[in-house]
Order: sequence, then C-alpha cells, then structure tokens
Amino acid sequence: MIDTDLSSLGWTPHFARQVTPGEPLSPARVAEVQRSHLTVLPGGLRLLAPEGTGRFAVGDWLLHDGTRAVRRLDPLTELSRKVAGDSSERQLLAANVDTLGIVTSCNADFSAARLERYLAVALSAGCLPLVILTKADQAGDPERYLREARRLSPLVTALALNALDPEEVARLHPWVAAGQTLALVGSSGVGKTTLQNGLTGTEALTQGIREDDAKGRHTTTARSLRPTVAGGCLIDTPGMRELGMLEAAEGISAVFADIEDLARGCRFRDCAHEGEPGCAVQAAIAAGDLEADRLHRYQKLEREDRFHTESLHERHARTRAWAKATRAGMERSQWKRRGPGT
Repeated sequence: MIDTDLSSLGWTPHFARQVTPGEPLSPARVAEVQRSHLTVLPGGLRLLAPEGTGRFAVGDWLLHDGTRAVRRLDPLTELSRKVAGDSSERQLLAANVDTLGIVTSCNADFSAARLERYLAVALSAGCLPLVILTKADQAGDPERYLREARRLSPLVTALALNALDPEEVARLHPWVAAGQTLALVGSSGVGKTTLQNGLTGTEALTQGIREDDAKGRHTTTARSLRPTVAGGCLIDTPGMRELGMLEAAEGISAVFADIEDLARGCRFRDCAHEGEPGCAVQAAIAAGDLEADRLHRYQKLEREDRFHTESLHERHARTRAWAKATRAGMERSQWKRRGPGT
C-alpha cells in the first residue's frame, strides 16, 4: 500500500482557498465514481452523494463529513468529450489532470488523426499533452513514430518505450511525481494497463496480444485514480471508441497553429481554403509545405466541434427560455388565484 497525503495527491492553494476556516469538513480526492457511492483518497473511504454521483468525476476534490460528499471544489482542469452517439451533451472524463498521456503503439494502431483529436482535447482542457508510444521494442524504426508524433504540434512531448521494461516505464516518473496527476487515454490494447501496473506497483489484469491486428486486450472498464510509486497520481481510462469534439476550439487552434498562421495570409478573411483566389493555405499545399490531409483533418475537427458546440448552446438557450416561460406562467396563475386586488 502506497502512503499518501493531501499534497502528494495534488492538493494546492487553489483548493485550500475554497475551504472556509473552521469548516467541520475534510478534503479528499475522488478515486472512483460508482452509482451508489464515491471512493476517495486518502483512506479509501466510501462516501454517499445525496444529490447523486453524476456531478463528480475521477480526480475531483471535495469536502466530506466522513459519510457524505458535501461539496465539490472548483477544479483546475476538466477533461471532457462529447458523449458517444448523436447527442451533443458533454461527458466529464476526469478532473484536475496535469498531463494527458496519449498512449498509442509503434504499429498499425498509430494514427495522426486520432492523435490530433486527443491533442485538441488535452489543450482545450489545459493539460500538458504527452504522447507515449508503446511496443517500441517490436518496431523496426521507433524513431519514425516519434518524428510523426512530434510533427503534429510543437507542443507535443513524445516518448517511445517498452511498457514491460520497468526501467523504461520509469521514464514517466516526472509526470507522476508527488503532486502531479497523469491520465492515460488511448485505444484498447495499446498497453495502458501494463503502464498502470508499472507506475502503481499493482497488478491490474491484462490479456494477450492479437497478432493479426496488433491489438492487445485488457480489462479496464471504468476510470480510476491510483497513487503511483513515484509519489503522484495516475488516472486510467477505458479504451474509447469515440472521442467527439465539443467546446474544443481553443485546442484545435493550438494543434493546427501552422494552418491558422497560414490562413492569416489569405486574401479573404472568410477564406474556406477550397479554391478561393489568393488562398495562402492552398499555396502552401502546392509548394509542398503543408499536407492536404492535414488540412482536411483540421477542417473535419473544426466542423465537428462547431456543430456540436452550437447544438449544445442552442439546447441550453431553449432550456433557459422554457424555464423562464414556466416561471412566468406560474406567476400569472398565482396572480389570478389571489385576484388583482391582493
């Protein structure tokens, strides 16, 4: 069992300022969210949440009275995505994450489009993006994958390693040192659970590798926060089939800063980069300075984010209008019952 205290779990003055002096409540960090309760650290307490556990995320800080979660503290960062399916609702994945470890393999799992999507989510949330390339020992040229990852953005830090080698896994210790929180995301079977085992000293169950599609299989089914052997915290997540864009414009702009810089040189401010005269972006593609596929990926993420963000805001506006109309109707009904003279 790894000993933990509040500071090693990530407690900072940001959270301390939200606690009223003399308040008879204790701070704790959410390690697991279940329907019926929250498990928190330090201590592994199980807390009831009278208003439901849905408003909490793994990594949240809260105040409790020993049996109940009383108040959620405002987070420093919130990692979220659009919920899977056609809805434009927001799903909170984790809170107070310092670094988002985007795990992929040095094989057919590597996808620039998927990495750009994760990078946009990380940067929109205010997290440092760290690309972790596993199965480096099985790749003929792991440096090629490192170059491809680093080309996506100057903001990317990338490492290639063998997740089964403790010495190589130890290269991740700076991101899980005391007070630091690293969250691991990525497709199923890329080695997240193996990394979790090495970083936390636990033995989460894993299954073998399917050679035909370069995939491994593991048993992670829910997000959880665990102390690490280096003194900090690790959040592991299930493999996600879909990572939809929602309110991620800032992150998309950061990942594709090269394209947005070029776009400032276009003749028309509203240039769509689809054949307009004087388009600096298309000129860069023609000169071989920009890949057409990268522009298409940028446009796809931008369209997706704009559609879902506008849908979310429109729905919130309708909800506010409905609530306002309902209140007005109730006030009219009360006025009629009382009579105009009362």
